[in-house]
Amino acid sequence: MKAIKKIFDPNKLSTLLFYSSIIAFIIAFNFAHNPKGGWTQQFLPFMNDRPLSDMTFIDSLTGYGITGDGTVGDTNYIIKTSDGGENWVIVNRLFRDLTRVIFINKNTGFVCGGYNDVGGIVLKSTNTGINWFSLNANFANHFTDMFVLSEDTIWLTDDNGFNGGIFNTNNGGINWFSQFQSLGNNPSQIYMINSNTGFISGNNSTYLSRTTNGGNNWINIPSENGFYYDMYFIDSLTGWKSRGEIKKTTNGGLNWIAQVLPTGPINGGVILGPYAFSFSNINQDTIWSDGGQIFYGGGQFRGILYRSTNGGSNWYYQIPDTSFRNKGYGFVQFLNSKTGWASAGNNSNIHSTSGGDTSFLTDFNIRNSLIVNSFKLFQNYPNPFNPKTNIKYFLNKRGNVKLIVYNSIGKEIMNLINGNQNSGEYKFEFDGNGYSSGVYFYSLFIDNIRIDTKKMILIR
Repeated sequence: MKAIKKIFDPNKLSTLLFYSSIIAFIIAFNFAHNPKGGWTQQFLPFMNDRPLSDMTFIDSLTGYGITGDGTVGDTNYIIKTSDGGENWVIVNRLFRDLTRVIFINKNTGFVCGGYNDVGGIVLKSTNTGINWFSLNANFANHFTDMFVLSEDTIWLTDDNGFNGGIFNTNNGGINWFSQFQSLGNNPSQIYMINSNTGFISGNNSTYLSRTTNGGNNWINIPSENGFYYDMYFIDSLTGWKSRGEIKKTTNGGLNWIAQVLPTGPINGGVILGPYAFSFSNINQDTIWSDGGQIFYGGGQFRGILYRSTNGGSNWYYQIPDTSFRNKGYGFVQFLNSKTGWASAGNNSNIHSTSGGDTSFLTDFNIRNSLIVNSFKLFQNYPNPFNPKTNIKYFLNKRGNVKLIVYNSIGKEIMNLINGNQNSGEYKFEFDGNGYSSGVYFYSLFIDNIRIDTKKMILIR
């Protein structure tokens, strides 16, 4: 069963309020008249405001979640539901930060994490998550990701720059072996298609590497970013990965093509992003994803879910029942065409047994297709960065170009480019020296028309 990764805090995205000062056409949205949809809301137990870091359902009734926020000094929790998410119980409390939960069958599951001065940890349950015992894995600081192929074969990643790397066991954790280390840039994620072929993602998605011999050797895929949020292969050739955008491969990960998610103005608001966090494949055609928001002005955000029914060639979106008032969704999982969940990041989930809402929308009143095809703003690289990062954009024809950087509240802090430029691809280095850590945004304007806005994170 594919678990879904990564902490999501929709309040962090609320800094996108700066759109209210730079997008004049946004009007208020009346929530009261939206019809009830195909989702119901579910609530998690009180866990001292610890955010979910991962969740997985193994069938329509049984699911597991863990908490962790990437910091030390907190007690975290393993929770379980036996009725499809209507009720949850805490089955374990640990003075560790937890990052990953995977169940390989109804009885056997694994959890990893670390920190809190006691190092990395891998827990195993063989009785449906009721009891957990520790495997011999205290040799690292904090396991950021885990892939479980079987009870015997497990991979772990630790992105610590000095003693981290990739660790593997083939005897259920009795012995662990170091397979890969990269001083200062160890991997933070791992995904294995099978016992031989898989991928690692550099810390903060700085690189993507591939193995074809079970992790003994890793080869970088040139000019390709990692999968900070999610990766999944439907077979040995066809897979998807996300790091704010979704990309697809049809040749085993050697080449990746970006997929276009809905974005831009709609009636009454604007779709921010696009931001794709986790995704969930029902099959090679139908995929759900999350991470997007619509901003309606006046501090009103609504989370949206994306869906494709042709393998990602086209994506549509829906806004789950407006009575929830959820600002965003951080991970999504569908077991089949009807049964699925998404987390709102505020101690609640939404659940559907009917395949979500009946209506799906495409982006309309969006930028003219000529503009979309003529100009493109790329995600900065690296991201997060300290203190410098590169911003690229592409012009298919000559135009008056502005590239502007904003802080988290929408104040312009630097105009990087302001002038006419011919067609071609351009790269500009943004130097964050003199600026504090935090979220920043950069926008590309062509002939005074905003083409796109993207988020970047400065970490000191």
